[in-house]
Amino acid sequence: MKSRVLVAMSGGVDSSVAAVLLHKQGYEVIGITMKTWDYSESAPRRSGKEVGCCTLESMNDARQISLKHGFTHFIVDIREEFGDWVIERFTDEYLAGRTPNPCVLCNTHIKWDALLRRADDLECARIATGHYARVREEGGRYILSCGLDQNKDQSYALWGLPQDQLARTIFPLGHYEKPKIRELAAEFGLTGVANKPDSYEICFIPDNDYRRFLRDRVPELNQQVSNGAIVLSDGTEVGRHNGYPFYTIGQRHGLNLALGYPVYVSAIDPEKNTITVGPREELLQQTLIANKINMVKYPALRDELPAMAKIRYKDPGAPCLVQQTAANELQVSFMESRAAITPGQSVVVYEGEDVLAGGWIQRVGENVEQPLVSEP
Repeated sequence: MKSRVLVAMSGGVDSSVAAVLLHKQGYEVIGITMKTWDYSESAPRRSGKEVGCCTLESMNDARQISLKHGFTHFIVDIREEFGDWVIERFTDEYLAGRTPNPCVLCNTHIKWDALLRRADDLECARIATGHYARVREEGGRYILSCGLDQNKDQSYALWGLPQDQLARTIFPLGHYEKPKIRELAAEFGLTGVANKPDSYEICFIPDNDYRRFLRDRVPELNQQVSNGAIVLSDGTEVGRHNGYPFYTIGQRHGLNLALGYPVYVSAIDPEKNTITVGPREELLQQTLIANKINMVKYPALRDELPAMAKIRYKDPGAPCLVQQTAANELQVSFMESRAAITPGQSVVVYEGEDVLAGGWIQRVGENVEQPLVSEP
């Protein structure tokens, strides 16, 4: 019998297969479903069907799979700690004119901490999740790398995990492609989840309408921010907007402008309640500064290195030079300009398939000496 492992089970196909795979490999599996959000407080999806990790249906699916395969299952309520960290910061970031990344915040500050605390209570040496990523030990350092399935790779969302957490983490799906996982689900008799669709919504916004969510969280928001100015880069007013938190850098649709040429949101000023728009070339930048970084592959970067960097989850990545300019700061200089580098998002830097480092995008543009914005 291999060691005892605590497996995060959301009730979806990926985490369910991860748990059963480890069980069949001889691990003593304990399944755990973490309730992060009260589904009843969220607006129902348009289809009327409950989906997501915090629905009663999903929790029951996880429990039934555990019972069928003969391992223990627990449900734990982490709504308070999740709400304090993730939901409040999600709201605060939009109100500060930035675009947040709640999945990275959750993984970095909530999910792994919560799993490891429960693992220690249950005397589990390791934890496991259904993420498509890989981790290996090399020279005493634990290195995070991309999952084999590039279409499902989730290493971007895991850059914040420190060494002590990576050392105790197993990613059973990292060497598989998604079609094979669905085959395994059917083979394992997981009929209830084998054909579940993948969920791309934020777990606490199941209808995928963050604007509705913000209005519900801050009832006075419309009154505070509506009817602000939409301006060009030279300050010329060209329209009015519904509230700066409801726009993101790079947004083109929903501006209700007819200027004779396509325009995109290029800047958001919460203090003035203005949205700046312009042609696509005004979105292009080559340099960013990230802070609150996590060095993954190496303890530090002494020299400027060639690398690939992603500036959003579905970004295929682009060649760059990366330099550690301070203990907690990276400068990333792309070989070619990138569109819509967005403060509040993560930048993740890769050496081949390995994650070199990641951080929160704070400043954008050639002038890296501009003042810091507040940090997540």
